[in-house]
Amino acid sequence: MNKTLQLLLLFTVTLFLWGCPYDSPYGIDSVEKQDIDENLIGSWATIITKPSDDKHVKEDPVKIIFSKNTGLEYNIAITGNIDELRPYHLVTNDSIKGIAYLSTAAGKQFLNAFIKGKMYIAEINNDTAGLTIRCLSEHFTGKYIKSSIELRKAVELHYKFSAFPVYDDYFIFKNLQKVN
Repeated sequence: MNKTLQLLLLFTVTLFLWGCPYDSPYGIDSVEKQDIDENLIGSWATIITKPSDDKHVKEDPVKIIFSKNTGLEYNIAITGNIDELRPYHLVTNDSIKGIAYLSTAAGKQFLNAFIKGKMYIAEINNDTAGLTIRCLSEHFTGKYIKSSIELRKAVELHYKFSAFPVYDDYFIFKNLQKVN
């Protein structure tokens, strides 16, 4: 294989891997410690903008449903036109389902979402503009995480020293509005 083709292939693979959400076998806390926020329970909806080709974007509705599983855990379901997630094998029928719990680190609230055997970490903020969920990007840390304690330290260091936290652009839900 010639050098140009090898470099092009390497660049393409790097771009594909660069856009992955962070997943781990660990949450920020090893067990649920924080009570659920009753204000999150219900259906939340927003319109997300996604690139459809080089010159156009498309808008699709997305709904996230939080229901109470236990006093410390949520059942979550994400529905909508989420075809971009099919390569990650997260989508079953038309939705993504899992369980989640809250953690606090670096002065921020995080959702630890356990979906299809992996834990996804997202910063969560519920204010007057609505609910915003920002999944951390795969490259928010260069460390190999071996425990919840190490994940907590990595998150705290990232938010302390990074000028801008690193989120996965395709897994950001802004200004979700409660629809029930």
